[in-house]
This record gives sequence, C-alpha cells and structure tokens, in this order.
Amino acid sequence: MTQNAALPPEIARRRTFAIISHPDAGKTTLTEKFLLFGGAIQMAGQVRAKGEARRTRSDFMKLEQERGISVSASAMSFEFRQYRFNLVDTPGHSDFSEDTYRTLTAVDAAIMVIDGAKGVESQTRKLFEVCRLRDLPILTFCNKMDRESRDTFEIIDEIQENLAIDVAPASWPIGMGREFVGCYDILHDRLELMDRADRNRVAESIKIEGLDDPKLAEHVPADLLAKLREEIEMARELLPAFDRRSFLEGHMTPIWFGSAINSFGVKELMDGMGEYGPEPQPQKAAERAIDAGEGKVTGFVFKVQANMDPKHRDRVAFVRLASGHFERGMKLTHVRSGKPMAVTNPVLFLAADRELAEEAWAGDIIGIPNHGQLRIGDALTEGEKLRFTGIPSFAPELLQAVRSTDPMKGKHLEKALMQFAEEGAAKVFKPMIGSGFIVGVVGALQFDVLASRIEIEYGIPVRFESSQFTSARWVTGPKDVVDKLVNVNKQHIATDHDGDIVFLTRLQWDIDRVVRDYEGVKLSATKEMMQ
Repeated sequence: MTQNAALPPEIARRRTFAIISHPDAGKTTLTEKFLLFGGAIQMAGQVRAKGEARRTRSDFMKLEQERGISVSASAMSFEFRQYRFNLVDTPGHSDFSEDTYRTLTAVDAAIMVIDGAKGVESQTRKLFEVCRLRDLPILTFCNKMDRESRDTFEIIDEIQENLAIDVAPASWPIGMGREFVGCYDILHDRLELMDRADRNRVAESIKIEGLDDPKLAEHVPADLLAKLREEIEMARELLPAFDRRSFLEGHMTPIWFGSAINSFGVKELMDGMGEYGPEPQPQKAAERAIDAGEGKVTGFVFKVQANMDPKHRDRVAFVRLASGHFERGMKLTHVRSGKPMAVTNPVLFLAADRELAEEAWAGDIIGIPNHGQLRIGDALTEGEKLRFTGIPSFAPELLQAVRSTDPMKGKHLEKALMQFAEEGAAKVFKPMIGSGFIVGVVGALQFDVLASRIEIEYGIPVRFESSQFTSARWVTGPKDVVDKLVNVNKQHIATDHDGDIVFLTRLQWDIDRVVRDYEGVKLSATKEMMQ
C-alpha cells in the first residue's frame, strides 16, 4: 500500500472499503450504524423496526428480505467528518463468495467483523485469505461485547494464529456481557462509555491522562478498573503497538471492541478508518499501474446488478473510478468494444436510493445504467487502451440443467439466463449437443435465488434438474489442438455467455485424460475477466 503525498485533496479524503464477516456476526447492523453516523439515514433501527421499514437499506432484493441475508453487494457513499466514505457491502452468505471476491477488487481496505463469542469462523478465514492475496489493509471490529464473550487475549490470539497477522489493540473492553461498561481507547487515551438506555445514542467520551487518572474511578467499578489496568499492562508487553505502515502493508490489523446494536465502538472504528485507512490506491492494469492522482479518468466494472428498480428493466454497472475527476455527461471509451460512451446519468448510491452523480473522483463507486453493454471486467477510459487485471471468475462447483415449465417461454429464458451470466450471478453454458442450458453456481442457495428472480423479474417459472456434469473448465491452447478436442468430445463441450469454449466434466479423470491426450491444451478453473 502506498501513500501518495501528491493526491488532489478531493481524492485524498476518500476511503473506499468493504465490510466482511461470517454470517450473523453483525455486519448488517454495523453497516447501518455507519450510515447513521454518516448522516445517511435518520433513524437506526430501520433494520429492527416493524413491517416494511424493517430491512436494512442495503438489502433491496425480495429474496434477501425473506431470508434476512445480504445477497447482492451494493455501494453506499456518505460524508463522515472531513472524509468521503465509499462503503461497499458484500454478500454475507458463503454461497455468494464469488461476488464478494470481485467486490474486494474494488476497495482499498476491509473491515473484518467478528463475533466476540465465536471468534474467527470459517467464512471469515476464507474472506481474509482473499484480502491477503491483495495485501488489503484490514481493520477488525470485535462485535457483541454486550453479550457473554470470550476472553480478550484469547480472541486476539486466535486472530494472530488463524490468520497469521499481527493484532494491535486500538481499544480494550471493560467488562463483558451484562458487566460491559465500555472501552478504553488506547490510541487516544480516552474512556468510552456505553449508553445502555438508548441504543441509538452515542455514549460519552472522557479524555483522561493515562490509566492512573483518578477520573477513571468515577466511571468504572473498582473491580473492573483493577482488571483493566492489569490487562492493558499485559497487552502492552505482549502485543505490538499500532504501526500504520505495517497496517497499510497488510501485516497488522488494529482491533476495536464494541457492540454495533448499541451503537458502541462504531464511531471509534469510523475514526480509525478516516485517520489511518488508505487513500485511493494505484490499480493494476495489464499495461501499467494507474495512479489515483492521474488527470485522465479511468475505471473498471466490478459488478453488474440487474433490475435494481423492478419498474425499469435496467442494469446498473458498478464502476470503481481508478483515476481522475469524472463529470456527468463525459464521453468515455468502452475499451472492449472501442466505442465511445456518453455517461449522461451516472448514479451515486445510498443503498436502494440513488441520486444523479454530477461528479465523482478516483476512489468513488458510481453506477452506470445501461442495457447490457457493460460487463464485469470492462474498462472505461478517456481513450487509452487499458485492461484491468485481477477480477476473477471462478469455475462453478455445482451444475444443474434448467428448464422452463412453460414450453412457450424457452426464448425468454435464454434472455434471462444471459442477463444473469453478464451480471456474474451464475455461469450459463450452452452445450454443443442437445437443447437447453446448464447453469453453474458456487453454492446451492444460488439456484433458489435464480429461480426466484427469473420468476419475479421475467414471469418465467423454471425448474432446475440435476445434470451429469460436476464441474466446468475453460479451454485454451493451440487452435488446431482445441478444434480436435472439440470434435472428438462434443458431448462434453459447451460455450459460456462470452462464446468461450468450456469443457464440462463428470470426474477428475475427464480432466486428466484431456491434459494427457491433447498437448498444449490448458483447462482452467478461473477465467480472468479482462477485456
């Protein structure tokens, strides 16, 4: 991670980050409190309120509302102190990991939320690995301290051992469960007290002169104060002090303790993101690295969301601006097609609300409504031919055939499936032999989501049926050898929505056989979405 001293002030004040967690660690609540403190929503508890207002602002799809999980990543922009925060929400359910991986290519940092009682869970570990691959700086928030939780040192140890990263305490909890009164802010020598009476009120912050300040005794019960002093003394001996450089390089994570539902510890975490978090970072393209401070506008599509507004059949491409100062109405080159594109109605998101973006800067995430021209991985520039790298597309782990239960709607089904493929919601393969399509996903829940969306958005009832194939591999190699492979193995060959050749496999043996019999042919489990 580099800190560029010369970034224009408007870019330097941006912080673009994602929140990652295991399902149920409290990510949705934390997201909402960020929006509350950023003035983006007036009343927290829209998550918990009755009836229609119940869902969090970032969960706008019907199925999410029914299942209570976030399945589509959306971006939210808001002001906080002197900073501009761009928070990219990630799907919290493990079946949607591919969308999460792609989202993490568009941010400069991540906040990892862990449950104080459960510590590091499997999904946290998986997501953390992706952040690791990209050297993303990570801030950790240990949530639910107002419930019975594990020993603080134990939680920190587990993070250090499981994730192989140094942990520096930014705050230290005082008591836990019913006895939890607040935290000691180690970085600023402040006492932060929790307000139990009003969940949406930010409790008071008391400036103190170190741990021997007599003011502490006025606010903290004697037994908890003795324990706090002893633990912090141990922490200072055993744990590293916060080092911003090490954090920006991805080797250290500062940890804050709190309770998102009680609005406690959230403001300190947000201050931490503003004060220590990275400015917009250089983005990698095949040709060169693109620095955020460059004058010309560049950006890449990391997500496509269809039908955000069911009344209009629109697709919104989420674009991370990599450089420059974008203004509404600008003509940008769509690099894959080489065609100019006038961006007349770009949007900034406040979850499901959107407003027209008159301007945006490197680091911002804008939405460009379009009718399918923009795909994941596409680059937009002021003319330069760039291909952004590192946006992955994974081989699906589950394959099923899909049929419309209404035979008259076959053609419409093809259109719907192609749209979901472009959105990255599923892989869609058209086999060379026979009619119909095979749909591939990373997790079984995605089939339910797709069936539900195809019916709601297109009025086509569908049925997913088991297929003889278990996985798919993209085929590359010398043209003559690939042609021979296709001719001999027609029953295994399909094309994806880009027209690229895919080999559908039943067993590992199929893959071994191809590698053995067709020299120079490569079967890949990922296809980098570069144009």
